[in-house]
Amino acid sequence: MFDNLPRGTICIEDIEMGMTRSLQKVVTDEDIEKFAEVSTDRNPVHLDDEYARDTIFEGRIAHGMLTAGLISAVIGEQLPGHGTVYMGQTLKFLGPVRPGDRVHAEVTVIEIDMAKRRVTLDCHCSVDGKKVLVGEAKVLAPSRKFD
Repeated sequence: MFDNLPRGTICIEDIEMGMTRSLQKVVTDEDIEKFAEVSTDRNPVHLDDEYARDTIFEGRIAHGMLTAGLISAVIGEQLPGHGTVYMGQTLKFLGPVRPGDRVHAEVTVIEIDMAKRRVTLDCHCSVDGKKVLVGEAKVLAPSRKFD
């Protein structure tokens, strides 16, 4: 994975509106197979070339939640990072991710509630500059007061 900042924690006291963090990952056949194993989602559109050729996607695609997991990785590792607790996430899938695609996952702070330590993040994933997933996450950010 390639990202723009080191792993760790950004405490609520240091989070600012507009802060952005991201990562990039090439989705591999192995990723798709592992996700199918862990999730038990063995839909052949993800695993069977012959089956997938006859779908609207005209080929295999990655699980949507595998792609969404990259958003979770940015939130849990970078912004806010370690100690963050997910409160909610909306997702809208706009296009498929195929084996071999380089996915760019990005989150941006759009709302901060300091009193409740809650942060709202605009989230999206893109492939070749085209958004394939959009959404919004609400998280409980870590605080120096409780460390």
